[in-house]
Amino acid sequence: MTSGLPDVEAAFLERFGEAAAAVVRAPGRVNLVGEHTDYNDGFVLPMAIDREVRIALRPRDDGRVTLAALDLADEAGFDLAGLTRGEGWIEYVKGVSWALTQSGLALSGWDGVLAGDVPVGAGLSSSAALELAAARAFQVSAGFTWEPERMARLCQRAENAWVGVNSGIMDQLISALGREGHALLLDCRSLDGEAVPLPPGHAVVVLDTGTRRGLVGTAYNERRAQCEAAARHFGVPALRDITPEALEVGAEGLGALPLKRARHVVSENARTLAAAEAMRRGDAAGLGRLMTASHVSLRDDFEVSSEALDAIQACALRQAGCLGARMTGAGFGGCAVALVEEAAVDAFVTGVKGCYDAGERRADAYVCRPAEGASRLR
Repeated sequence: MTSGLPDVEAAFLERFGEAAAAVVRAPGRVNLVGEHTDYNDGFVLPMAIDREVRIALRPRDDGRVTLAALDLADEAGFDLAGLTRGEGWIEYVKGVSWALTQSGLALSGWDGVLAGDVPVGAGLSSSAALELAAARAFQVSAGFTWEPERMARLCQRAENAWVGVNSGIMDQLISALGREGHALLLDCRSLDGEAVPLPPGHAVVVLDTGTRRGLVGTAYNERRAQCEAAARHFGVPALRDITPEALEVGAEGLGALPLKRARHVVSENARTLAAAEAMRRGDAAGLGRLMTASHVSLRDDFEVSSEALDAIQACALRQAGCLGARMTGAGFGGCAVALVEEAAVDAFVTGVKGCYDAGERRADAYVCRPAEGASRLR
């Protein structure tokens, strides 16, 4: 779904008076099952979507990076030799340059024009798409070898250490490793991935509540700290190492709130593995049930849903042809995701809007196809 994406090549030509030397892109993502498990070394089941960030660029012979963001009607730049923290969207690009340099890569500057159609703050990983697109741009300008897993880790480091959001590896990894037609079952400890096909005859529909959250200003970091405290209680590196049985046996002394957080992560890991197995069998109904159960756990045990997310998820489940629905992303706002029979998609979207829209509240819907990971278009 990139039909609404501005033409970065035309904009580059208009701005700089010459054609861009290269065009790179990186996709957003939607997570089917496996929320808040990635930073617990667990399992996730995301798919890269056909909404992306594109950058048209030309290398420079100095250490200056300049970038015009068409969507924001804004321009920014920085010098690679004198990186200092600031504010705004350019910090994601700056942070990527910092992480790449810290890893030992020699970078060079570039001029670029940027555009994207991943909704910002909707839980579809617009930040990871920007980071991976920026990493691709640095790879083109400097000529180093593109290693998807390494680039994902470095982009995660940029978001954690430079931007200040303690995100897990999932968003960057799926933006780097996405595969057309498939979701990826990712082991966030080993980074092993297995492509699993979407059940035939079904579509993934992202439902945008119109509400937004900023991860830095929410309880995201608090939830992560609670999970780490629970892992310490059990004497394990991460909650991924706890079985449901061990959780109940060893819960004494943990405290009611950390127990709820841990129960979500442990049960969500089990749901994610079961969802991948359902997809291998082509069991859309089974996948849908697991998605719905995930929402209940995120709402009640992890407490990261919201009134808008609960409302749109309930509206989705009322529609014919919907097999399951859940909030997706870190929570507190943004989007839900639904598994819908392809023949029912149009009626489903109309029905959800009619159910959810009230007063100033409006839903949007994106029918998404699984896309390839970060790449150079030319």
